[in-house]
Amino acid sequence: MTGIDKGIFRYRLGSCRQCGKGGLTISAVIGFCADCIRTHFEEVWPKIKLVHDRSRKPYGLPEDPPRAETGISCQLCVHHCRIPEGGVGFCGLRRVESGTIKGGRPHEGNLSYYYDPLPTNCVGDFVCPGGTGCGYPTYAVSKGAEHGHNNLAVFYHACSFNCLYCQNHQFKDRTRSPQRISARQLAGAVQDKTTCICYFGGDPTPHILHALKTSKLALQSSSGRILRVCWETNGGVQEPFLSMMGRLSLESGGCIKFDLKAWNESVHYALCGVTNKKTLENFKVLSTLVEQRPEPPMLIASTLLVPGYVDEEEVAGISGYLAELNPEIPYSLLAFYPHFHLQDLPTTSQTHALRCKGVAESAGLKRVHIGNLHLLGKDY
Repeated sequence: MTGIDKGIFRYRLGSCRQCGKGGLTISAVIGFCADCIRTHFEEVWPKIKLVHDRSRKPYGLPEDPPRAETGISCQLCVHHCRIPEGGVGFCGLRRVESGTIKGGRPHEGNLSYYYDPLPTNCVGDFVCPGGTGCGYPTYAVSKGAEHGHNNLAVFYHACSFNCLYCQNHQFKDRTRSPQRISARQLAGAVQDKTTCICYFGGDPTPHILHALKTSKLALQSSSGRILRVCWETNGGVQEPFLSMMGRLSLESGGCIKFDLKAWNESVHYALCGVTNKKTLENFKVLSTLVEQRPEPPMLIASTLLVPGYVDEEEVAGISGYLAELNPEIPYSLLAFYPHFHLQDLPTTSQTHALRCKGVAESAGLKRVHIGNLHLLGKDY
């Protein structure tokens, strides 16, 4: 294996261990090209799974969702973990002590928060009230970007997925920490100039009980003024929590941003270690609320354009799905930056991004956006 210097990174020239295909956009970490992952998944998955297992071990995270026959069932996310006494769920946060699930309850928030001045670099900034004034005066305090106001950005230190390219992987070191901030304490952090709360991470799903309680308390104390509730999520949450999230955002003027990481389930497994079926199902459920509040848009989709893996074929599948649900759903295509275990891939190229944008628009989507423009690289 050889390397080519590209700026501060040294991209390794990998070759697919299944078909022998070589190229800059085949990660040596994953070991297989996207085509072989799609067409020979049963053969290649065991080897890719080992990569996921190794990526979790340093953080004390279980390799698989626990399925203990006598375990306590967690009903928050796609995994439906059955956690044994003294064990933890796939997220690493939910645990069983003395026959009771702990972690992520309303008084047990493992999180960091900060005030992000508006407008922000939020995924939905190009269509949200904080960035554009969309929905003024009902949902925005000004006709344009809400300068002088802030977003209460809530970063939860847990996740139900295992993305090999995680852009915020540092949170994994804190998932098992004893830090606790109650829902009441977090709701009290809302300032007079705070016009939105955004839950992200990690992912808010393992902490959904905490986030829902925080939102209700914050909205009660901010009655009579604008306070939007927003989410950035992988979409793997279960009911009734999904509908609760949707209702809070719908009524407050906030939005829910789903990260649709891949269309093909095999590619999704390779990159994230988890199925995408629940995510797509949940997106469809929430899409039925879009017409109840067209502006500002309640539901937004985004996709990180991982070179060699999240290609035009993946974007075409996602875009077609979105267009069938509602062509007005905003879709943001995000530039990839080498992170975590996928540091041997280049940044998304300008050509890659523009081609994917064209694919999305050809599928019928009317609000397609390219985000993280400063990360776009040149073609190699």
